Amino acid sequence: MRLKELRLKKGVTQNEVAIAVGCAKSTYPKYEREEREPDIDTLCKLADYFNVTVDYIVCRTDKKD
Repeated sequence: MRLKELRLKKGVTQNEVAIAVGCAKSTYPKYEREEREPDIDTLCKLADYFNVTVDYIVCRTDKKD
């Protein structure tokens, strides 16, 4: 997944992303380390937050939109 790359590019903290998408502050870092996968609802929220497609986040494409 490209979550860390997207977060750093946006210049926000893990806590800020967690709050924005409504997940626990302790859960989001696990998504970045790929220790846990977000459910489809959270994945969609992450795509909206970073203004990219779900396919881009999960590395199915290199096109962001």
